[in-house]
Amino acid sequence: MTLCEYLKEKPLYYDEIDYSRMPRAYESIKKYIKLPKIVQIVGTNGKGSTGRFLANMLLQKGLSVGHYTSPHIFKFNERIWLNGKDADDDVLEDAHKKLQNLLSKEFLKTLSYFEYTTFLAILIFSEDCDFVVLEAGLGGEFDATSVFPKVLSIITPIGYDHSSFLGNSIEEIATTKINSITSVSLLSFQYEEVVYKVAKNIAEKNACKLYLVEDVLRNKDKKEIKKLIKEKSLPSFQKINLQTAFCAIKILGFDIDLQKIDLPILPGRCQKIAKNITIDVGHNIMAASAIVKYFKNKKIVLVYNSFIDKEYKSILDILFPIVKRIEVLHVENQRGMAQKEIKNICKQKKIEISDFKSINDDEEYLVFGSFIVVEKFMKDYFEK
Repeated sequence: MTLCEYLKEKPLYYDEIDYSRMPRAYESIKKYIKLPKIVQIVGTNGKGSTGRFLANMLLQKGLSVGHYTSPHIFKFNERIWLNGKDADDDVLEDAHKKLQNLLSKEFLKTLSYFEYTTFLAILIFSEDCDFVVLEAGLGGEFDATSVFPKVLSIITPIGYDHSSFLGNSIEEIATTKINSITSVSLLSFQYEEVVYKVAKNIAEKNACKLYLVEDVLRNKDKKEIKKLIKEKSLPSFQKINLQTAFCAIKILGFDIDLQKIDLPILPGRCQKIAKNITIDVGHNIMAASAIVKYFKNKKIVLVYNSFIDKEYKSILDILFPIVKRIEVLHVENQRGMAQKEIKNICKQKKIEISDFKSINDDEEYLVFGSFIVVEKFMKDYFEK
């Protein structure tokens, strides 16, 4: 069975998660895996971009580097980046065959999609990587990526997301995520003051060395990063991600010349794909707030949909000031979509709303709502 066929049999979502399964599976095969130095990134926003910035900085130092992200937009290969490019099909299939022989029948049957692909990535990276940057999935403490020992934990901005799994308050969500930290950790700039309190308490309790981005950065660093963001025409919100990655490389013991590194943005992160079309895979309140700042003083056509369990009401309230009208992109998913609810909200607010059909060249569009919304748009409309 090929990797694609095998993964198709794996459900992407679970009502309940067995948090003991991943540690037990790793314990059963860890003697066959030589781990590189691992940096884990947890948080709500900016994990992917921060990780890709850091991976490229390490690459510039002449190191072999892997970067694990999720989900993907076009192809599964996007999740496993090795030394500047996505893993090719042969590499993925070879690792899949090895993993099929290493894991027991029990784990091959019960491991989730994300758990299995995390092992797949580690197996590929273990071949010759010096460093690996692992992006956590849902959370932190019980995340599949948390079973591996790490040399550095990075905590990006934390906000409301996946409340049903992580908690109903910022404090609960932050606690679940930050409980994953190791002995050396870096806390990025936070929008919620309580996150600093939670991080400091957990670090003190576990005798962890906790660095704050604000304390590591010098004024010279801030000016250089601000200048670079402008020169590279990156969205302003990438400043926090670049600052965090820059601090991380310093903590890891490397000097870096920012002017000499490549700064590619992961697909779908406020990415302009045409003169009048921007796509963004953001799907939470923090991402919506960043988008409003990006489109300040503009009115856009919002191509949108949302999972039913997301905070779409709050997200729409944030986005309404920049919205000319909303066009709903229909998506089918087992988690359930909120297209009917979105239409009702817009009718109550007297915001024009309709189903998405096509792009008008004389209007500016934002495709927003999640990876699945952006993927649907790109595959069904933009690639035609």
